[in-house]
Amino acid sequence: MKLSFTATVAAAALFTSGIAASATELRLSHQWSTSDVRHEVAQIVADEVAAADVDLEIKIFPSASLFKAREQYNPLSRGQLDMTVLPLSYAGGQQPAYNLTLMPGLVKNHDHAARMNDSEFMGKIEEIMAGDDVKVLVHGYLAGGFAGKDGCITAPEHMEGKQTRAAGKAFEQMLAGAGASIASMASSEIYNAMQTGVLDAANTSSSSFVSYRIYEQVACYTPAGEYALWFMYQPLLMNKATFDGLTEDQQAALMAASEKAQAYYLEEAKKQDAESAKVFADNGVEIAQMNAEEFEAWRALAQETSYKAFVEETPGGQDLLDLALSVD
Repeated sequence: MKLSFTATVAAAALFTSGIAASATELRLSHQWSTSDVRHEVAQIVADEVAAADVDLEIKIFPSASLFKAREQYNPLSRGQLDMTVLPLSYAGGQQPAYNLTLMPGLVKNHDHAARMNDSEFMGKIEEIMAGDDVKVLVHGYLAGGFAGKDGCITAPEHMEGKQTRAAGKAFEQMLAGAGASIASMASSEIYNAMQTGVLDAANTSSSSFVSYRIYEQVACYTPAGEYALWFMYQPLLMNKATFDGLTEDQQAALMAASEKAQAYYLEEAKKQDAESAKVFADNGVEIAQMNAEEFEAWRALAQETSYKAFVEETPGGQDLLDLALSVD
């Protein structure tokens, strides 16, 4: 009887320790390769938290190995996933306000993006996320450009008749307004779509253009330069209830790690554009630059298409748009 009791106590202890171990392990999902800056941001947070020795481990699942690229927000909101690095506009179907975080011509450059992150506009976006039980740990915008299989894309008229991938609803509306046909897909699917002739052109982040080796499939690349039309908010998010359930030491370690990662994210984002242009050029791809006149033509088209549709479709959309436009 004594032996049986001892064995029962030991089994209970093992069971309890197993629960404790699982309670301090967080699962972080994202769609990118381990060479991508967004993975590096996640890794910084994981490494810094581990170094803090607060009984908290972050396990990263890259390359959409845990959830598909566009299917991460709902599991995060429901507590089925702890953390993700996610283009927030992917969840624009659930929360139309998120479409404003990928709006053509709204963000001018990386320093402007950093001010957007610390603005009343972003505060309103975070309020919406909190309603879905989601919390921002690391803010970050990445810039991007265009790539064409057969020619350069710098102005709206260059999109006429092309089958293109656009990142986010607002860009799809604008490019459709320029005469393009839209094929919706994650950035991780661009390479195969170009290889098989499904796509003639694409726009995505500078980082994705490089990490997915799109330079192997295109003739011309228009990177973000002095005029950057494409900026996309891609934060590291966490389930809010999960965060609230951590100890104070764990929360503090996570926030300190996130602050370090955010500073790195901003600096690396600035480097991505020039580095992507060099990679494409080194691989024999023509490099084009958008000029001021072309930028204004795109923005005029966006006002007629993307901006107008956003205001019409989104409750409180005009107020949100005005807040975003008010950030100097």
